[in-house]
Amino acid sequence: MKRVIAIANQKGGVGKTTTAVNLAASLAATRRRVLLMDLDPQGNATMGSGVDKSQLERGACEVLLGECTLAEALLPVDHGTFTLMPSNQDLTAAEVRLLTLPIGRETKLREALKPQREAFDVILIDCPPALNMLTVNALVAADSVLIPMQCEYYALEGLSALLSTIEQIRVAANAKLSIEGVLRTMFDPRNNLSTEVSNQLLAHFGDKVFRTVIPRNIRLAEAPSFGKPALFHDKESRGALAYLALAGEMIRREEQSASATAQAAVASDLAFATGGGSATGAGSAAPDAPKAAP
Repeated sequence: MKRVIAIANQKGGVGKTTTAVNLAASLAATRRRVLLMDLDPQGNATMGSGVDKSQLERGACEVLLGECTLAEALLPVDHGTFTLMPSNQDLTAAEVRLLTLPIGRETKLREALKPQREAFDVILIDCPPALNMLTVNALVAADSVLIPMQCEYYALEGLSALLSTIEQIRVAANAKLSIEGVLRTMFDPRNNLSTEVSNQLLAHFGDKVFRTVIPRNIRLAEAPSFGKPALFHDKESRGALAYLALAGEMIRREEQSASATAQAAVASDLAFATGGGSATGAGSAAPDAPKAAP
């Protein structure tokens, strides 16, 4: 799955960074080459991957401003077996400088990413909790958007603004941008509101809602304080198993999509060959008829 996936939702506290770090570790566990790009000035994905954001020499700020290449800013992650583009509070200054650029400010990340796209199977971008220039850069660079959603009323309220932004980006700068899926996070089945919101998401988005549900789990919450994904903090925890299941579901979706595309191509080739054969047969029969008459 050669994909760039932005993990975005302008509402804070819905599990974007938790999803980014744990999905990166889970996909890497399937022997895929994974790059996690931290595009949040808070640097939580950086810290959650075991990298000290206060000690960075290069990171997302320098990449966006063109002060270094993406390859120069990448760091290996000890526990996650994936690669990280780290960030810290310097990224706020980068956003301010981007806003002063007359042209090309929304494509900086896409241009920086181009030389490295083929080096990874999956690239995940952890977006800040706002629809700002950093998020716009992520959406312009991405193939699709994964939307973590806490099953609460206010989460539904903010979803329409994100969908509107995605549509604007699709029209203006990235026509191929699609919705990877909606992920229900911090789900508590004992809460009637969680179940009601979940049903509304399923009714509105249908198959775009991942079947995997991420539960409320103490191991997921405490893993960042150890600088590890939950998979390496407690691999038997419900949270770690849920993100492994999500990785598996994404891979199955990709394989099914590829299989459907291949079948459609074969059917198209067969239809063309059959049609071409009939036309040739008719054409070859026509010249023989006058010869047979005398």
